[in-house]
Amino acid sequence: MNIGMICYPTYGGSGVVATELGLALASRGHQVHFISYAMPFRLSNGFVENAYYHEVSTSDYPLFQHPLYTDSLAVRAADLAESEDLDILHAHYAIPHAISAYLAREMTANHRVKVVTTMHGTDVTLVGNSQAFAPLVSFSIQRSDAVTVVSNWLRDKTLEYFDVNRPINVIHNSVDSDRFRRKPGPCPCERYRLGQERVLLHISNFRPVKRVQDVIQIFARVRQSVPSVLLMIGDGPESDKALRLARELGICPYVRFLGKQNGIENYLGGADLFLMPSDHESFGLAALEAMSSETPVIGSDSGGLREVVEDGVTGVLAPVGDVETMARRAVEILKNPPLHQSMARAGRERAMRLFGVDRIVDQYVALYEKVLES
Repeated sequence: MNIGMICYPTYGGSGVVATELGLALASRGHQVHFISYAMPFRLSNGFVENAYYHEVSTSDYPLFQHPLYTDSLAVRAADLAESEDLDILHAHYAIPHAISAYLAREMTANHRVKVVTTMHGTDVTLVGNSQAFAPLVSFSIQRSDAVTVVSNWLRDKTLEYFDVNRPINVIHNSVDSDRFRRKPGPCPCERYRLGQERVLLHISNFRPVKRVQDVIQIFARVRQSVPSVLLMIGDGPESDKALRLARELGICPYVRFLGKQNGIENYLGGADLFLMPSDHESFGLAALEAMSSETPVIGSDSGGLREVVEDGVTGVLAPVGDVETMARRAVEILKNPPLHQSMARAGRERAMRLFGVDRIVDQYVALYEKVLES
């Protein structure tokens, strides 16, 4: 198949999922064309057979106050659909990608290319749930040839927020268990240990929904009982608040803000616990990558994270905002090596069994084939 993969190129989950899916499809011999305004960061590691990148540029006309990215993307995708004889335009995220894919299909001479839309979370719960954009998201769902979401929870939210009369397919995110695994030898975490401390890790875009101040509160309580350090990877609007809170609590020397990092598998494979106390996660890709790396997860009992983490088996889920319970359970795990080892092994086994790349890519290929037959 010839597949156009429309995605954001940044560190967010949708861009990661789209890139990893495209690379897996390319490894199977499919022709995959990534279409975005910049090269997806997980695609920038060198030549990949059957994978191509097509940049979308916007023209700066004095008449327009803002660049017309949606329109430029639609034109670029339409050109590629015809020049590369694309079978599928797979849009990751509803606005603007699904809209641009729909416009691209309508602009092609024979309208042959099929549009598949994957909803990743905030395009449903935040953008799509606003009165200004809900009609546009609903339109993109109805006009797609197939729609997928990354969790049962997100499917339920989609049906709750939008008046749709079409199937919504659940295809979970996947993890490359060869890449995300605990490896022998030194790892980046070691340079931050001040002695025999345990390493707690948080990775996110530091938006309010991630509750990064709760991460700091949990760590402050854990450190009272277990010598430990906290590594904060990522950046975003809540970074300054988290840093101020760490200073107020007197734990700043033990909290390291590392900004955005490539090679996060090296950190996940060296940490002792992964903290994800979000308001909700549409899926929880970072938690899955932690589990694959044999790092137990402490998270919130909400959203799609329930479909990833098995409470009490691969980690702990507690009510949103309950930092006392999360900290107490974290201490229990860190002070009980057999329990920690059991959760670590169970997490990797669950990640490989339910969310392995081959299993998930098979589901997408089956969906593509079904769409092409219709």
